[in-house]
Amino acid sequence: MHVPDGFINAPVSVAAGVVAAGAVAISLRGARRELDERTAPLAGLVAAFTFAVQMLNFPVAAGTSGHLLGGALAAILVGPYTGVLCISVVLLMQGILFADGGLTALGVNITVMGVVTVVVAYALFRGLVKVLPRKRRSVTVASFAAALISVPAAACVFTAIYAIGGTTDVPVGKVLTAMVGVHVLIGIGEAVITMLTVGAVIAVRPDLVYGARGLSAPLKLRVGGELVDAPAARPVPVAARSPRAVWATGLVTALVLAGFVSFYASASPDGLEKVAADKGIDKNVEEHAAKDSPLADYGVKDIADARISGGLAGVIGVGVTVVAGTGIFWSVRRRHTTDAAPTHVPESV
Repeated sequence: MHVPDGFINAPVSVAAGVVAAGAVAISLRGARRELDERTAPLAGLVAAFTFAVQMLNFPVAAGTSGHLLGGALAAILVGPYTGVLCISVVLLMQGILFADGGLTALGVNITVMGVVTVVVAYALFRGLVKVLPRKRRSVTVASFAAALISVPAAACVFTAIYAIGGTTDVPVGKVLTAMVGVHVLIGIGEAVITMLTVGAVIAVRPDLVYGARGLSAPLKLRVGGELVDAPAARPVPVAARSPRAVWATGLVTALVLAGFVSFYASASPDGLEKVAADKGIDKNVEEHAAKDSPLADYGVKDIADARISGGLAGVIGVGVTVVAGTGIFWSVRRRHTTDAAPTHVPESV
């Protein structure tokens, strides 16, 4: 659902940019409370993993494909504020390096693909986990539903933005019907990917899943015919809680997906591209400012072999995203630690 330059007029694009900038500023402050020494590297990995999976377009209808948006996945794994930042980092890398998503439309894309998906998904997720049994399975079920709804919600918000600032004269009702219809199907794919990923992390390190914190019911023992709380388990040594294995496994997975599996992704246009072509809202689309980038269109310039070119571009994208994301999240975390540190007051003589 990467909106290119030319779909939305300049005033509305600027307004969306202001909304996006405000959301990122709020998220930078909120992420300080979500990130710690374990989750800061994980947040960078989530951004890189989202970048990799977004390269894997899957067919959803005749001549139409879809790909992960990632807002629900990021929010559940690392928190809603950090989730907005993860998707923003991905969109920034895609726009600058790969000419994917217009630069003047960056504010629209962050608002639609980042803010809306995160807010809708996390609100629904938290509501569901409060009413479902306090089990790990409930987290995966809630993540499925949250991801499913977040995608057509984003499609509705894009349609609203188009209704205000669209550069073509197409009936909004037709755009809405087409966008929601195809993105419900894409949402199913998003839901499956989100559920499987969240379930995989919960299976090995439930403590790293932000959305699962505090959901474990206390262990009960039957004593004298009555159920009582079991004694608290001894804390696991810090060394044993190192998330390095999870981080390494996730990074290798992202590299394989972007560097190898992406070659087999569907070549059909994604949901927005298909609707734009069918309904004529792409008449005023503009060339991307980064169209001459060495990595434009997810290929390395001057490498003729499509498999090698695309795979190398994917690997570079994952590497750049994980480095940029991790650097940003570590900086946010360090600033929080510095701000929270008590000021030393010298003792009076």
